[in-house]
Amino acid sequence: MTISCQTEAARLDALYKLQLLDTRPSKAFDRITRLAARIFGLEIAAISLTDSDRQWFKSRLGLEQNSIPRLKAPCAEVVDTGGALVIADLLEDHYFRHGALAASGVRYYAGAPLITADGHCLGALCVMGYERRHTTPEEVACLSDLAEMVMAQIELRHTAGRVDPLSGLPNRSQFIEDFQDMKNDCPPDELRLAVVVNLATPEQLGSAARVRSSSYLDELVTEASQWIRSQLGPGRQVYHVGDAQFALFAPPCTTLEEYLPVLKEKLARASSLAKSRHIATPTIGVAPFVLGGADCLDVLRTAQSAAHGAIFQSSRIAIYSRSDDDACQRRFRLLNEFGGALESSSQLRLVFQPRVDMESGACVGAEALLRWTHPELGNVSPGEFIPVIERSGLAQATTAWVLNAALRQQRAWRNAGMQLQLAVNVSAANLLEPDFVAQVEHYLNMYDLPPSCLELEITESAIMEHPERAHATLQAIAAIGVRLAIDDFGTGYSSLSYLQSMPADVVKIDQSFIIGLEDDVRKQSLVSTMISLTQDLGHRVVAEGVECGEVQTFLKLAGCDEAQGYLFARPLEPAGFLAWCGGGAAEAQAGRRLLRALA
Repeated sequence: MTISCQTEAARLDALYKLQLLDTRPSKAFDRITRLAARIFGLEIAAISLTDSDRQWFKSRLGLEQNSIPRLKAPCAEVVDTGGALVIADLLEDHYFRHGALAASGVRYYAGAPLITADGHCLGALCVMGYERRHTTPEEVACLSDLAEMVMAQIELRHTAGRVDPLSGLPNRSQFIEDFQDMKNDCPPDELRLAVVVNLATPEQLGSAARVRSSSYLDELVTEASQWIRSQLGPGRQVYHVGDAQFALFAPPCTTLEEYLPVLKEKLARASSLAKSRHIATPTIGVAPFVLGGADCLDVLRTAQSAAHGAIFQSSRIAIYSRSDDDACQRRFRLLNEFGGALESSSQLRLVFQPRVDMESGACVGAEALLRWTHPELGNVSPGEFIPVIERSGLAQATTAWVLNAALRQQRAWRNAGMQLQLAVNVSAANLLEPDFVAQVEHYLNMYDLPPSCLELEITESAIMEHPERAHATLQAIAAIGVRLAIDDFGTGYSSLSYLQSMPADVVKIDQSFIIGLEDDVRKQSLVSTMISLTQDLGHRVVAEGVECGEVQTFLKLAGCDEAQGYLFARPLEPAGFLAWCGGGAAEAQAGRRLLRALA
């Protein structure tokens, strides 16, 4: 019987999924082999798995070799027909008498097929002898029963928490177990390479799942696992260690210089062949380690970290970097411990940077800025922790903390007779909260403050993540009387289009356009146009990052309404801000004299 190439490919794929080839002996399989030999009273018995070009013996009794060629092997005939095969004398068979078994002196053969639940024949349980022998139907039935016991052991091994049911690959638990075996069997000073393959970024998986449900991930994993197995070949192991993540070890004695070109070629070929190449970006991370001193989970983590960072590499391949890993560890620590900071009474505080009217020089408002003093790390830069928090589930709680603290301070200032506009930054996550507007109203009512005293600053990127829902939230905020400001204006990609429909009162020109403005004619032209355009649309204009008098003069002449920056004051503690404002009248008068002199 000749089977088709397509059927044989499916059979081999089923065999490779089980990860049995070239594995260590197993007591469970050896027991069945010994039982078969005892029942038949023969010297030889084996569990034979049929690879593309060989018969490999998972268990063997009375055989020296662990594999023989597939050509002219009786077990291959069992696989091709899917049925039991009995040969009384190999030397009398015109085909098998020229095979490896007959050449070794074997005369008798009886084999029963090892068939999976899907109908794929993996090989045979066989018994052999050195003399011609007659076989009864009862013996054939007994051999078939034993073959089913072998398959039960295979299925048990496959499903006993060590194999992923979708990919058919060993899972993370098996990776850990095999890593320990490798440490026990290999020299402790051996340098090895761990490799992690990410099939797609979490964002890509999330986007695809929304469109195609979980079937997308299933298809992606199935396609990738088949391809990786085909590339590694027999004797090499790959592990399914995450939803869309695989791990493997480079062959022993392989160096980075040798292996990187191989990985680049494989990744390029995989990307060109993959059905998902237009919607998924596979990456590879490589982590070198010394076997003796390595911790399995740490090796896996560092390779995963490198694979994650590889998305920013043109080759999509990254080598583990200690400095990058330290930065990642620090980000994780900041995120993990910020929840405790929100509950602490001493770690978080607000500072306030004045906003100055360009015409009068008077302080007309302030921006509330969050600061964090970590009990062990000290002062953590907002440029470091805020981006981490904004991408986490703590974004909403953080804004709530800032709103509460800012409006409490606003109430204290008003009680002291100082009325200023107070600005608070809002993240993209806040615009998606169904009760965000109600929260804002709650804090205003708690401190008996009019909505007009509060200004919420929103970046363009935050709006554009979910424009329809964001606009609905912003319209509702404007409807209760809270002012809105577009922060970092000019750094986005659709400023003009959304500026027309935004219910904004203020536009804040990003400091990247202001710093160095005094010496840059092109920036001056651009900023003048931005001021004119936004004012024509009915918005007040605030320039951020004003650090010198020349820039202040230019902005004044260009008609800018307000400014903030180090020229006026750095962010101040509440007491310092109050003191700064106390000298505001004299400073405003001096500022007006300076502007007249420079004009």
